[in-house]
Amino acid sequence: MIDAQAVATRLGELRTVIASVDRVHRHDVEIVAVTKGFGEWAIDAAVDAGCAVIGENYAQELAAKRDVIERRSPTVEFIGRLQTNKVRLVADLVDVWASVDRSSVISEIAKRASGARILVQVDTTGDPGKGGCPVAEVAGLVAFARDQGLVVDGLMTVGPTGQPPAAARSGFRVVRGLVDDLGLAVCSMGMSADLVVAVEEGSTEVRVGTALFGPRPPRG
Repeated sequence: MIDAQAVATRLGELRTVIASVDRVHRHDVEIVAVTKGFGEWAIDAAVDAGCAVIGENYAQELAAKRDVIERRSPTVEFIGRLQTNKVRLVADLVDVWASVDRSSVISEIAKRASGARILVQVDTTGDPGKGGCPVAEVAGLVAFARDQGLVVDGLMTVGPTGQPPAAARSGFRVVRGLVDDLGLAVCSMGMSADLVVAVEEGSTEVRVGTALFGPRPPRG
């Protein structure tokens, strides 16, 4: 656990790095503070540092943080793989469902949170563990979500694991192109290890955990 001032310092450093990289696209890049695996202190520290958006991966963990979320009122993005039977647990806490990759999840969100904001996750690695909609099916899934009454803010993707940051570049470029072709606003890609490449390729949102809060404790 690190103190709130250290989190604020790291957040400032990240913003400086992003500003120095984003010279071509000139996007406003949102930093999502990924608080999964950390205690409630991380949400407090992120909000105190001026980070308006937090990201959580697990429905039960998010539900357990209900008190601090209701007290601090950050924007909450659910960034983990979604199971339809878990949507109901956190439907009232989530502001943006950021890993939507199939029609069954869309239908469940529409049932539990009418008019909710979502990001459609695009598979750019072929790794089934990461989830994501195949590139060729993205436009159809966006249309289906809109037909169900959901608001599609944009797309998101996750780069390859265990590879140098540059390995994510081609996938990021594909997703940025899809965002532009579909006239969407949000292009969410890049994490602590590959955010520089993501911003170079036009990301408007990066998801950062360890770079803000230090090593994540193992799940118990």
